[in-house]
Amino acid sequence: MSQAETSYPSIQLLIANQWRDATDGRSIDVRNPATGQVIGQVAHASRADLDLALAAAQKGFDAWRRTPAQERAAVMRRAAGLLRERADRIAALLTQEQGKPLAEARVETLSAVGIIEWFAEEGCRVYGRIVPSRNIAAQQQVLKEPVGPVAAFTPWNFPINQVVRKLCGALSTGCSILVKAPEETPASPAELVRAFVDAGVPEGVVGLVFGDPAEISSYLIPHPVIRKITFTGSTVVGKQLAALAGAHMKRATMELGGHAPVIVAEDADVAQAVKAIGSAKFRNAGQVCISPTRFLVQRSIKETFTRELVRHAEGLKVGNGLEAGTTLGPLANPRRLDAMQKVVENAVAAGATLATGGKRLGETGNFFAPTVLDDVPLAASVFNEEPFGPVAAVRAFDDIEDAIAEANRLPFGLAAYAFTTSLRNLRLLSQGVEVGMLWVNQPAAPWPELPFGGIKDSGYGSEGGPEALEAYLNTKVVSVLS
Repeated sequence: MSQAETSYPSIQLLIANQWRDATDGRSIDVRNPATGQVIGQVAHASRADLDLALAAAQKGFDAWRRTPAQERAAVMRRAAGLLRERADRIAALLTQEQGKPLAEARVETLSAVGIIEWFAEEGCRVYGRIVPSRNIAAQQQVLKEPVGPVAAFTPWNFPINQVVRKLCGALSTGCSILVKAPEETPASPAELVRAFVDAGVPEGVVGLVFGDPAEISSYLIPHPVIRKITFTGSTVVGKQLAALAGAHMKRATMELGGHAPVIVAEDADVAQAVKAIGSAKFRNAGQVCISPTRFLVQRSIKETFTRELVRHAEGLKVGNGLEAGTTLGPLANPRRLDAMQKVVENAVAAGATLATGGKRLGETGNFFAPTVLDDVPLAASVFNEEPFGPVAAVRAFDDIEDAIAEANRLPFGLAAYAFTTSLRNLRLLSQGVEVGMLWVNQPAAPWPELPFGGIKDSGYGSEGGPEALEAYLNTKVVSVLS
């Protein structure tokens, strides 16, 4: 074992700025997906722990909402600085618990630094306005106020990135936040939160719990302390949580599943397209909500494109993310291995050609070969259900309108990609593809200043740009007659 592997800590709950075990002493094992071995434990919150965390969140909100925006920003910037200093250690923890290559883990950690810094500044630009009155003796103001304590629910695929956007949206606007982070990958979000505590965030402004997701969500969402929820995860679970939030008139932001189409027109630079979209496809072993999945390639270049994509896939080095040179790590758990095998078998049975990969690698860890399926029928499950793994499915199209129609066929609408040098194609794609984010001639570049979110079954609301802050703010009209 490397030094990084021996240093994985036991993870506690954060309640009222105190790191503590669960009240009843329960914990959950944490496993390294590259080895299958237990590397630590994470505390399992009970109802009593949740009650303490909720009380702390209310107390934290009462103090934080009255803290000037510039002082909140200063705390956030200090947290960003601490996260930058600790990035190498945090990245090693992230790789151990999640599996992604160390280089990707470090990028995720340092990207969080930039997100914190941007939100810190943007929080200072939450403005109201004066509205000219129809009565000269009255003054009309529109004020923006924090919505209240927030409950956040985040997944295991990007355990820092998915927390930091929610955390920063809340803190920059004056809200407190209680994060239910993933039990599979608890150390890295705990270290993110630790940076804020060490930076001086007041007691109760940030809380962190782990445990049974269904039990925690069903208790937190209806609770009167919580005024907003924000969730990243599957569409099925998201709809359930949104319904629960709606039943209690709680505001909700939902960043749900996708099934991102990639439209490659015949005028595209094939080499550039494969380099950009191949890296995006196999990043984090394809376990990315905006991962490219349905590759729609104009017929005249499909053979060339597929051949180059296969070459890219076969050039990846699969292995433990802590090992030098690894470019594709393991899947999160053995269930994902089974799911990938079923995806491939279903596609081949439907008539697709297995161009490369399609099988588990080794007997230890959750490794699956980077896979390319060619000539995939629309009936195959991979063209209808999000694979969430290292599987690229290629299909030909003749006219750009046909590709757009296929891109819009499914109920998902999170992200899409396109490669073209034609202004006509660009216009048709920009106007026709039904998604929240369209990336043209590039992989996704979700900078914090840009909106991040989907439409249709991929959710609603944004976790980036000024739009992200609106979800954490109430609008109040104050009209004063003198």
